[in-house]
Amino acid sequence: MNTTAPTFSKQDNLKFFRTLNSRVNSYFKENNIQKTGNWKLHLKTIILFTVFLAPYFIILTLDLPFWAYLLLTIVIGIGMAGVGMNVMHDGNHGSYSTKSWVNKFMGGSIYILAGNVYNWQVQHNVLHHTYTNIPGHDEDLDAGRIIRFTKEAKWQKFHRFQHYYSIFLYGLLTFNWAITTDFKQMKSYLKRKLSYGEPKSPKILWTTLIITKMIYVSIWIVLPIVIGITWWKVLIGFFVMHYTAGLILSVVFQLAHVVEETTNPLPNENGEIENTWAIHQLFTTTNFAPKNAIVNWYTGGLNHQIEHHIFPNISHIHYGKIAKIVKETAQECNLPYYEYKTMRSAVIAHFKHLRELGMKPELA
Repeated sequence: MNTTAPTFSKQDNLKFFRTLNSRVNSYFKENNIQKTGNWKLHLKTIILFTVFLAPYFIILTLDLPFWAYLLLTIVIGIGMAGVGMNVMHDGNHGSYSTKSWVNKFMGGSIYILAGNVYNWQVQHNVLHHTYTNIPGHDEDLDAGRIIRFTKEAKWQKFHRFQHYYSIFLYGLLTFNWAITTDFKQMKSYLKRKLSYGEPKSPKILWTTLIITKMIYVSIWIVLPIVIGITWWKVLIGFFVMHYTAGLILSVVFQLAHVVEETTNPLPNENGEIENTWAIHQLFTTTNFAPKNAIVNWYTGGLNHQIEHHIFPNISHIHYGKIAKIVKETAQECNLPYYEYKTMRSAVIAHFKHLRELGMKPELA
């Protein structure tokens, strides 16, 4: 990971963001609405937490056949991903509510999803949103050696098959969060003195991480075993839950940034990226299935990734409305606005791009 942060050009087309910001602000002012969540998000929160937690309590209270047990762990995983994309995500961006304590509370739901607030905010809010798709800075592009997400990553022979095996690895995302990733990230981020908002002492951060992990393991593994569920069933269910959530989250994330259209800009010799930050988001991000009501609702607007990257502090429930403004403004400024009309076309594009990245460079 490159630790020298690049800067963004200040000489680029400033008209785009100034015009866009003015138009979006006018939209909210003229319609007399807050940029944060409203009753629609609150209702969605109740529904998704029910999907997430109700099966857990059913498992704890009923003696179920193994097939029913596994089915419920899949449902928990679906709810887990939904809470992460809709509730936790808006909370940690400060867009769930106008009240900071509500945002903090909702953002803290990540602790029962297997993650850590500090790590997530640094990786997502700081590294990913600031240095989107920049190799060596955006950790979402870092899959170790096993998957090659950019042309800058070193090619290995087994990458020729990555468009086949990657889907199986995507499911391990949150499972790794729960076991190893948070500890590795915290060590790395504290060493690099990275933070989001007001910095906290390493002692507090490590203590919070250890205590919340202990509570997490107690809820999802220890308690089910204590009440009488066979240990191997608990471990299998834990893995299935995470694999379901991880697969959903990984696919949604990849469709927005790892397709042929999106670029992976590199800093010049002065450490500067060619475009301004807002325009950089247009070149590195794509939308998918923008008119699909189900995808819109469940993914927390992450299919409107362009709008989210330019306006991360606006709740996702507004993205469908402001998308037209963003698209028209980009077109007026002769800037790209990438989108796939359907989820299917985006999935096909992603795995096609993985296949191209998996080819030996001189043959590609």
